[in-house]
Amino acid sequence: MATTTAEFRIAQQRKMTGAFPGPKSQELAARRSQIISAGVSSTLPVYVEDADGGIIVDVDGNQLIDMGSGIAVTTVGASHPKVAAAVAAQTQRFNHTCFMITPYAGYVELAEKIAQLAPGEHEKRVAFFNSGSEAVENAVKVARVATGRSAVVAFDHAYHGRTNLTMGLTAKAAPYKKGMGPTAPEIYRIPMSYPYREENPNISGKEAAERAILTMEKQIGGEAIAAIIIEPIQGEGGFIVPAEGFLPRIAEWAKEQGIVFIADEVQSGFCRTGEWFASQHEGVVPDIMTMAKGIAGGMPLSGIVGRADILDKVHAGGLGGTYGGNPVAVAAALAAIEVMEEEGLNEKARVMEKKFFDTLLPLQKEVQTVGDVRGRGAMLAIEFVKAGGKQPDAELTKKIAADCLAEGIVILTCGTFGNVIRLLPPLVMTEELFEEALTVLVDVIRKNS
Repeated sequence: MATTTAEFRIAQQRKMTGAFPGPKSQELAARRSQIISAGVSSTLPVYVEDADGGIIVDVDGNQLIDMGSGIAVTTVGASHPKVAAAVAAQTQRFNHTCFMITPYAGYVELAEKIAQLAPGEHEKRVAFFNSGSEAVENAVKVARVATGRSAVVAFDHAYHGRTNLTMGLTAKAAPYKKGMGPTAPEIYRIPMSYPYREENPNISGKEAAERAILTMEKQIGGEAIAAIIIEPIQGEGGFIVPAEGFLPRIAEWAKEQGIVFIADEVQSGFCRTGEWFASQHEGVVPDIMTMAKGIAGGMPLSGIVGRADILDKVHAGGLGGTYGGNPVAVAAALAAIEVMEEEGLNEKARVMEKKFFDTLLPLQKEVQTVGDVRGRGAMLAIEFVKAGGKQPDAELTKKIAADCLAEGIVILTCGTFGNVIRLLPPLVMTEELFEEALTVLVDVIRKNS
């Protein structure tokens, strides 16, 4: 991992200036309350002025260590010079034409790069959109056209978005879909492999997969299912890593039944788990893969990549969107991927993983409220429980996150039960900064236990 701050505009140092939130953030919060919909919430009570590497600077001059990356988006940092230069250069040429009207080379070049990076040696096709939800919706559309079937299978604890179809795929009601139904029909929920919370702690990944397959066979029928969609590592549901063997068996059964297997890599893609895509950890080759978040260094872009024989079954005009594959976002993505390759961000993610487990596994033995420590690469999590059992402790989790923020560490929470802290640091973060954030986190956990 990088140990020098020479390449960063902002000194990679944590700094708290006094009152938190400061007066400028408080003023902005007051203005916000008079104009922004209450339905749009924010985790932090401060407002960002600048960000670079692993540091966020708020309007009052506080420098916070960023352990969230805008929810896995700013993998290469919030203002990497190569991404910024690519964006600036593209805006000097053209900001938009709409690829469906007047196409441009960048879209094609990025599609070629994505096809090269995605798992599998088969012929592939790519399409770009704006958000993760759009990518998921379009993947499902493709699967339905390709199979002539309508049923879609999603899993317990899943998160796939907030649009009407993706709300139905998402498992958790509040806050994502409470009071917003009815959602799209023909969606079925199937048991997930959640090793920490299995009734039988010895159940293997393959056995958990057979449990899910039996449920699908009995409740839906394989011949009726168009698609199975799954996050190889679940995100909002709690950074759940399924037991080894679960994903390959589900993918195998899908192939046997003529079902399109969709891997939702929106949060887990682009070096986040120490591989380009989390599916690669067990050699799974999805029929279709969705992507967004880390793809474009913070610019809004998403896409799907999949088997040519599946994607090419969609009629002309069936996929697209006015802004999908916007030229500025495409330029940012090409630059971000170049940074990932040049700076070896997969390896940096693996180094972070080792440091995390070396630090947190001893704490798990020491502190009874640390129920589980899990993750891959720099997609890492701690699940908190009430001492003496596995009862989720959401209040403790909130307190730890709040106390970390007061110390200048941006920590995100997640989980079906609201009891998981997740770490998603920018992969360009210095080793010293990452270690400092872990030290503060460990100290805060001890103080609250």
